[in-house]
Amino acid sequence: MDSTHIVSAFDEDLGQIEAQLLEMAGLVEIQIADAAEALAKRDAELGGKVRSKDKRVDELENEIDNLAVNLLALRQPMAEDLRRVVSTLKVSANLERIGDYANNVAKRTTVLAQEQPIGSSANTIKRMCKLTQDMLHDVLQAYMARDLAVAEEVRDRDEEVDQLHNSLFRELLTYMMEDPRNITACMHLLFVAKNVERIGDHITGIAEQVHYMISGKMPSDDRRKGDVTSYISIDSDGETKASVS
Repeated sequence: MDSTHIVSAFDEDLGQIEAQLLEMAGLVEIQIADAAEALAKRDAELGGKVRSKDKRVDELENEIDNLAVNLLALRQPMAEDLRRVVSTLKVSANLERIGDYANNVAKRTTVLAQEQPIGSSANTIKRMCKLTQDMLHDVLQAYMARDLAVAEEVRDRDEEVDQLHNSLFRELLTYMMEDPRNITACMHLLFVAKNVERIGDHITGIAEQVHYMISGKMPSDDRRKGDVTSYISIDSDGETKASVS
């Protein structure tokens, strides 16, 4: 078998995998958008639709895994081709986790629909979701175009998601301090916000895989991380503060 045929067969096989990866990414984008909309509109039915998409996302990850393993066994790619396959597997794994987090957000809609709205929390979470949705779209474009600059730019944008998470965390702590009746809704909203923050983290993981696929190495610098919720406390006057050393 001549080398031209081998290269053509590899590209065809990888193209099939990438097509399924894009289908998976499209479903996950919709999950994020619909989860945010369900929360903002207190729409439990829409939340259920988000959860119904999760099965197909999981199926696609398994299909991609099987195709990639077969490609590695049959074609035995080297160097850049090997990185493309390995990166695709890791991107798929990140997408599956993002889908899980969007699913978790949707699950909280049923409970939160029965609680009184808490300040502007639903709008803040919707904004966080929109940021992550745009990040996901752009990082997949970077993956397909092999665009290192766009991948790095997406990686930096996660800091804004973290900052919104910090702000909402402080706001919800204040509402709980002011009125214990807010505790149930605020606790669910805290879990929702953390899930969206983790979506951002997994998208930066995809951006780092794009960097690896193109350059052959992971980014050498630590990405800007703005999440300080682990260090936020409330003082005796009810003021929140972050003690980051």
